[in-house]
Amino acid sequence: MTSKEIIPQMTLEEKAALCSGRDFWSLKGIERFGLEAIMVTDGPHGLRKQGGDGDHLGLNQSVPATCFPAACATACSFDRSLLEEIGAAMGEECRKEKVAVLLGPAANIKRSPLCGRNFEYISEDPFLTGEIAAALIKGVQKLGVGTSLKHYAVNNQEKRRMTINAVVDERAFREIYLAGFEKAVREAKPWTLMCSYNKINGTYASENKKLLTDILRDEWAYQGLVMTDWGASNNRLEGIKAGLDLQMPGPDADNDKRIIEAVKSGALSIEDLDKVVARVVDLIIKAGEGDSIGFACDMEAHHLLARRAAAESAVLLKNDENILPLVPGKTLAVIGAFAISPRYQGAGSSKINPSHLDKAFDAIMRTGIKAEYAPGYSLEAGSGVNEKLIAEAAKLAGEKDSAVVFAGLPDEYESEGFDRASMDMSESHNKLIEAVAKANPNTVVVLQLGSPVALPWADKVKGILLLYLSGQAGGGAAADLLTGNACPGGKLAETWPLALEDNPSYGNFPGSTKTVEYRESIFAGYRWYDALEKEVRYPFGFGLSYTSFEYSDLKLGTSAEAKDNFKKGDALKVSFTVKNTGSREGSETAQLYIAPDASVLFRAKKELKGFEKLHLKPGESKTVTLILDERSFAYYNVQAKDWSLEGGLYRILIGASSRDIRLEGKLELTGDKRETAFAFLKGGRPVFDDASFKAIYGAELPPKERLPGEPFTVNTSVEEIKDTPIGKALFGMAVQGLEQAFGKEKSDLKVMMESMLMDMPLRGLGMMSGGRLTPPVIEALVEALNGKPNPIASGLLGMK
Repeated sequence: MTSKEIIPQMTLEEKAALCSGRDFWSLKGIERFGLEAIMVTDGPHGLRKQGGDGDHLGLNQSVPATCFPAACATACSFDRSLLEEIGAAMGEECRKEKVAVLLGPAANIKRSPLCGRNFEYISEDPFLTGEIAAALIKGVQKLGVGTSLKHYAVNNQEKRRMTINAVVDERAFREIYLAGFEKAVREAKPWTLMCSYNKINGTYASENKKLLTDILRDEWAYQGLVMTDWGASNNRLEGIKAGLDLQMPGPDADNDKRIIEAVKSGALSIEDLDKVVARVVDLIIKAGEGDSIGFACDMEAHHLLARRAAAESAVLLKNDENILPLVPGKTLAVIGAFAISPRYQGAGSSKINPSHLDKAFDAIMRTGIKAEYAPGYSLEAGSGVNEKLIAEAAKLAGEKDSAVVFAGLPDEYESEGFDRASMDMSESHNKLIEAVAKANPNTVVVLQLGSPVALPWADKVKGILLLYLSGQAGGGAAADLLTGNACPGGKLAETWPLALEDNPSYGNFPGSTKTVEYRESIFAGYRWYDALEKEVRYPFGFGLSYTSFEYSDLKLGTSAEAKDNFKKGDALKVSFTVKNTGSREGSETAQLYIAPDASVLFRAKKELKGFEKLHLKPGESKTVTLILDERSFAYYNVQAKDWSLEGGLYRILIGASSRDIRLEGKLELTGDKRETAFAFLKGGRPVFDDASFKAIYGAELPPKERLPGEPFTVNTSVEEIKDTPIGKALFGMAVQGLEQAFGKEKSDLKVMMESMLMDMPLRGLGMMSGGRLTPPVIEALVEALNGKPNPIASGLLGMK
């Protein structure tokens, strides 16, 4: 049966019930129509299916699965085919565990290096984000398993992510924060999208008609289902009207009742309800059809794929005097506890129970290198600098031909649920590296982390190899790269600034109590550093190799008769040759940027619009052909509410990074419309002042803080009421619930949950209370907070 056949036969009660989940991880079925309940589970870099019954928080131990490198790593591969392979492997593991939808990938833009969840996100660039996300989606879905592209949209921080109002101008919204989602939706057609918690320009994503219907469905022609992030539904009726199909988790008897009453009273049309119910039914039917696709799940092969992916995603940041690969027969000091207990994935809802875990030191020893190990630092949370361990490590380093230090960010430094306080690494790691480099000039640092950090010792070591969070096989990949069994070919998917103060969001991240203003507008990432001509530690697209590459023979050709002119409706073919001029086999990512020569608008100096990953043997050449369409040159015209072409001269730049341009061509473009430039650009550079941001935002800026006398609501955060008697009682209840779930000992998971608790709106506390804080109880508490005592609140205050 199809949804068109099923919907007319459903009762109103059945329709209302289908609008929320059956439990934490599954959707309801309807037995009389042959609709079976289906399971969804977290991703996005592996399957995280809870074994047995899921706890009410959904964060307990999961079944073993392949932990692939996180998106912060795989994005650096710039390799669509690799991501599709990874997606297919994850799809096979989902099929094995009877999971219908994998919740990922995450396509949020990396606005600040401090975002605690950056390890799950792909890039600061929307084009790369969309391409990588689309490839992963295609891989998973060809196995008959759905994906959930998330977190839609403008969710670029953890602090107050459940209540914050992201204040963003329309051009930045369209060109930066939606463009990656748009590309993935149009090219890969994910079965589901997951909306974010936050508000966007005053309206929660879960009830934002512009976001969920006008753009997603009417402009992008999306046909799939939209679900909430867990607990992200604000007003369920407004959500249905806006195009939100599924509330997770479930069940939610209170909202079921509201839906039924609203339809009966005429407050909600049956047509709007039927639309969302039909999409839920369609997803269940599609999941059943996916079961007919054959599959084979080879976990050993998946581990080998994870190892190859980690190696191909690693970025060689420094290699003075060709310190890498290591010379056979020489002695080696392997230093740093990460070499034995790797930091290979992020903390939070994406945490995988790995099917296997490689240790770098063990893998290095298996290569035959004469190596000895020293920990150098303690992995115990809050342990600080251990001078004894540092001295022992430095002594060992001084006795060997070379030293490799494994360092980075421990779990407690970056996680879902909170943002980092600074770009600094742990002092224990920095001091260790300084001491080892002083003891042995032939020192290499291997970094395991999820986001850029300050590198005060960068000039004191000869080599830096960036693994990011490289998954369960990252230890083996590290050995492959250090010994030359693999050649690094990764390129940075984000800029590494010299200092936090250089970042475009600095001063506006994470914002105020109520709002976060995106004052940098379209100048995210390298667009900002280029506009200010600012020096960076490592530019976007940068990465070294053990071999070398030469670029040549750039050719441009359009579909028009005039080969050097481009107009609306044309396509531009760009071709060039890349040659491996070194003595080793290796890979190179050739990058194409477009650069308007003299824009009258505020525009980036250059933007990534194409790339190709090449694997070349020594002396081998390949011709790359990339196609640019009209959208490649377009900007979002706010007045026309459409994409427009600005006429003029454009340069076509081919480079090995955003700041290593090897070839350049020119093209005259015939424009269609014009806009007046805002004062946002002064002397060709963006500025942050109130007047400029208000001008491009196009409206009054909303209040940043609570207004005097402003009443509390169900969307007030726990942090805002923490000093009130009710707030203290609520916090105590929630902490008690966390201790029941995770014990009294500190863990990265518990720290994450405590941080999330402070930022949680009162309406979201039900998930963390074991069912004690129902919506009527929360509403009664809000009344009491606003000076209207009632028996429910009084009873709560009497609780221990």
